[in-house]
Amino acid sequence: MAAHRKPRQRSLGGRTARTAFTLALAGVATATAFDGTGQAEPELTPAEVKAKVAKLYQEAEEATEKYNGVKERATAAEQRLKNLRDEAARKEEKLNSTRDALGSMAAAQYRDGGLDPAVQLALSDDPDRYLDGAAFAERAGARQSAAVARVHGQLRDIEQLRDAARVELTALRTRRAELQKQKETITGKLDAARRLLSRLTAAEQARIGESAGGGTGARASRGASGARTDLGKPGSGSADAPNSRAAAAVSYAYSKLGSPYVWGATGPNAFDCSGLVLAAYRSAGVSLPRTTYAQIGAGQRVSRSELLPGDLVFFYSGISHVGLYIGDGQMIHAPNPSAPVRVAPIDEMPFAGAARVV
Repeated sequence: MAAHRKPRQRSLGGRTARTAFTLALAGVATATAFDGTGQAEPELTPAEVKAKVAKLYQEAEEATEKYNGVKERATAAEQRLKNLRDEAARKEEKLNSTRDALGSMAAAQYRDGGLDPAVQLALSDDPDRYLDGAAFAERAGARQSAAVARVHGQLRDIEQLRDAARVELTALRTRRAELQKQKETITGKLDAARRLLSRLTAAEQARIGESAGGGTGARASRGASGARTDLGKPGSGSADAPNSRAAAAVSYAYSKLGSPYVWGATGPNAFDCSGLVLAAYRSAGVSLPRTTYAQIGAGQRVSRSELLPGDLVFFYSGISHVGLYIGDGQMIHAPNPSAPVRVAPIDEMPFAGAARVV
């Protein structure tokens, strides 16, 4: 009979309860680790941080060039929209003048015995009604017929302008949404880079800053007083430039050594990479496109062995970075937010091509 007795249940007290609680915590910790919410970020060496930061800066610069391109298109759309609205306003003024003239005719006709149906239709606020009733012109006099025909054409022109303006407004809204998207991408990449750099000591950050896009050649920095300490040799590159405009662009770039990198900036006190070369050639009276993607096609393509001071040099497979060649294998460029405008060797980044714009 003892074999059929129900086994006695033991309470979860004392050591058993503590063990169960410990196992439960372990399970929660394991689950947390798998879903990523409690996983500690791995410790990185300064070299690993440098590599990750460089990659983030490159990705941010790619997004910056896309931002610059979209901003250029948005600005053009804004101008087209303004022009369309201005033209519509001018045509509406002409339409009002024509209608005023028809009104004078109508008043005269009324005094003479009634308003012509044709004039009534032309003065209507319902364009569809007018356009559907074009046959009325046969019953109008020659002068009225010409005036009504002008109203007809002006109404059509205004409606076409309004349609075009609606299209431009839709395009502009799309561009602004794209701008916001690229802006969020850029700030996200830069914030991630700053978080990585914050793990390092000041000395380690300084070492990375010296090598991140800055090279080992001549460079420029700012002292505690804010004055620019130019370690390059202004004029050395411009003296060898093939023409006066290339020389002027190189001289301008030298004058901006030490200026901060700011994405989307084209000077005069801050630049991104394409903004610097755009501003340099703008100072020489040469207009360049805004983005690296367009700048590489703005002039004659030249090989690396044919480079002359003033040529534009491009980097990475996506053509996302540009500098201004100054001779002796060196360029002036705006590297990234961790380094100011400076001189650097062109072999510090993957070379993608070059263009001579003058």
